[in-house]
Amino acid sequence: ESHDPMLLFETGLPTRYYLPREDVTTALEVSNTVTYCAYKGRATYYSVPGGAADVAWAYHEPLLDAVPVSGRICFFDERVDMSVDGERVDRPVTAWS
Repeated sequence: ESHDPMLLFETGLPTRYYLPREDVTTALEVSNTVTYCAYKGRATYYSVPGGAADVAWAYHEPLLDAVPVSGRICFFDERVDMSVDGERVDRPVTAWS
């Protein structure tokens, strides 16, 4: 639950909700997955210990255009159950489903 999400809108993708790290209460561990975005930089991925892999990511040292998401964690809406303003959101179907 978060009262301070940062919403990121990218063409062709579902809205991404970047949450302050302190709002993420589930246990997460860094996975071996790393990706690079030309606009945001290097993404570090997180998994649930003993559970689902690569359910979230963060940009710890983002490129200039993505500095506002630094220190925030974003969960794949495709891989977790999500509610916005108390309403359940359907899981989108994307390349990450």
